[in-house]
Amino acid sequence: MISTWRKRRSARKSTSKKQIEEKSMELLMIPSQFKCPISLDLMKDPVTLSTGITYDRVSIETWIESGNQTCPLTKKVLKTLEPIPNHTMRKMIQEWCVENKDHGIERIPTPKIPVTSDEVTEILRNIESCCKSQQGSESGRELVMKMRKMIKESARNKRCFVANGAGKILSSTLLGFSEKLPVYDVETMEEILSTLTILLPLDGESKSILGSKSSLNCMVWFLKCGSLSSRRNSVLLLKEIMRMEETWRVEEFLKIDGALESLVKLVKEPICPTTTKASLLTIYHMVNSSQLSNVKARNKFADLGLVELLIEILVDCEKSICEKALGILVGICNSDVGRKRANSYALTIPVLIKKLLRVSDLATEFSVSILWKLIGKNDKRDNVVLIEALQVGAFQKLLLLIQVGCSENTKEKASELLKLLNLHRGGAECIDSLDLKNLKRPF
Repeated sequence: MISTWRKRRSARKSTSKKQIEEKSMELLMIPSQFKCPISLDLMKDPVTLSTGITYDRVSIETWIESGNQTCPLTKKVLKTLEPIPNHTMRKMIQEWCVENKDHGIERIPTPKIPVTSDEVTEILRNIESCCKSQQGSESGRELVMKMRKMIKESARNKRCFVANGAGKILSSTLLGFSEKLPVYDVETMEEILSTLTILLPLDGESKSILGSKSSLNCMVWFLKCGSLSSRRNSVLLLKEIMRMEETWRVEEFLKIDGALESLVKLVKEPICPTTTKASLLTIYHMVNSSQLSNVKARNKFADLGLVELLIEILVDCEKSICEKALGILVGICNSDVGRKRANSYALTIPVLIKKLLRVSDLATEFSVSILWKLIGKNDKRDNVVLIEALQVGAFQKLLLLIQVGCSENTKEKASELLKLLNLHRGGAECIDSLDLKNLKRPF
């Protein structure tokens, strides 16, 4: 009781102190020259335009990024869109904050000066020249490290580097280093990979350069032999490349020795959730297409035991990974090899039935699609598989799915499966009661 009373008294004191500070802030008038003309708040990073008017950096950059090229106050056209830091004004504001600290005003920190377009252009030009020279790998690595540090400092710096083509330059630099076989400048290439992941999402031209044969070979090499961080960065970039869904790119990737094995290994021996999801998305884009190269990828992934691995992961995993794993199985089960591996694995049907109406609408649609490919689409229907599905409650769940509502395509597949299962209901008894605890209703 005494301790509770003391806690309440200290809470009241702190609340009253905050109220006094707020009232003192209201009574204290901020000098008009310290206020931003746009936000009317105390400037934290004052910058001056070519018209001579000073604004807070965040406010004026938002104004310029909105497409305006005039000064908000004078309406004059700006000679340059690069604001100049007003150090004198900033120091005056900091002194005023110190003088009025008793009124609850904190001293504004000295901001880091953001990078300019000229500085970015110079850095990128130097990186290009270092790549072309035979002796400049060390200085090139230092420049890339400097660049990565600048990008991490602020979102504005990242936008500035992206606008000046940093993705294309780094992708070309990586391509240049990867062509210097058989010796890789591992440290410099690791820095480039790391910096490229910070610049995600990349533009189409950068992706095209990274999708070249030499660059793909380089990333696969890092997947097989690189450090944990370089393996992570490589698969993040591969995910971006495979999203383009170009047939020749998948074919080039399939030709690389150990490429598919490396992706499967990342799923089997996860580094972190981000890496696992990126690996699954990369595989998803490779198997879900009607192109001939994707058919080859499905068969190879099935032969590598990916079907059984994904089913085991589905037993206990988070929603995002569950949806991606089911999406891959939809693609792999388009091939005869994939369907054969799925049907021959004991956990396949029970796990797929379990995921119905338990994870998400997307996971339910994927599960129904896989079941339809394994049972409904198969001309040589295995009665054992149908009876097994009935025993784990497939009929009840599919019937409930139609009742609660689903997409038209899923409804058609579920109806076809129900017709097939209904023919064998007399020969099977449901051994698993219907669990509605985690039912996800779409309405």
